[in-house]
Amino acid sequence: MTEHTSQASPPPVRPVHPVQVSAVPEPGLSRWLWLVKWLLALPHYVVLVLLWTACVVVGVVAFFAVLFTGRYPRPLFDFTTGVLRWSWRVGYYAYGALGTDRYPPFTLADVPDYPARLDVAYPKHLSRGLVLVKWWLLALPHYLVLGLLCGGPRPAWIPGGLLSLLVLFAGAALLFTGVYPRGIFDLVIGLNRWAVRVVAYAALLTDVYPPFRLDQGAAEPRTHAASPG
Repeated sequence: MTEHTSQASPPPVRPVHPVQVSAVPEPGLSRWLWLVKWLLALPHYVVLVLLWTACVVVGVVAFFAVLFTGRYPRPLFDFTTGVLRWSWRVGYYAYGALGTDRYPPFTLADVPDYPARLDVAYPKHLSRGLVLVKWWLLALPHYLVLGLLCGGPRPAWIPGGLLSLLVLFAGAALLFTGVYPRGIFDLVIGLNRWAVRVVAYAALLTDVYPPFRLDQGAAEPRTHAASPG
């Protein structure tokens, strides 16, 4: 008679935050290409100005939708998330990180094989009361901190503050050594991740308050989900 031993399967892991920002470090970056990325990325900048202008209109519509129904209309949610995603790809390519030489695609959709990815978990319900205060009052402490670290809460394609200085150091390291220092890379991604979380919160995409911490590194931190019962 054969004995069967049962082995408990490990608990599943889940992201620690509904806003997921990830990046794959790319080896063999060009020493000099970062010097002209402001020009190469110019078509994206033009499109993103238009997209973020549209996001303002979408945000007003979503505000009243959440206020009266507690739900962010899914097509509007997908559009705003897509603009964040596009912005992150351009920021990662250009002066938000200088993390890749692969030119960003012109799309709001997720591109699984692109080295910079972003996603926001769609909330089944949003607080009708929080929508009145979270984008200006509750997020204010983050605005003050990010004003120093990143030049304010901003789309990833608009650098600023300490983040810009770190990216400049990374560019200089690439120019003279051909290597992107991993410590700077991890910090740059952490700063961008913090800023994107705050922008998503202020854009009403989530009720989960952004943590005051730097989740550094290429991948989002994860935790074990609580066991049922």
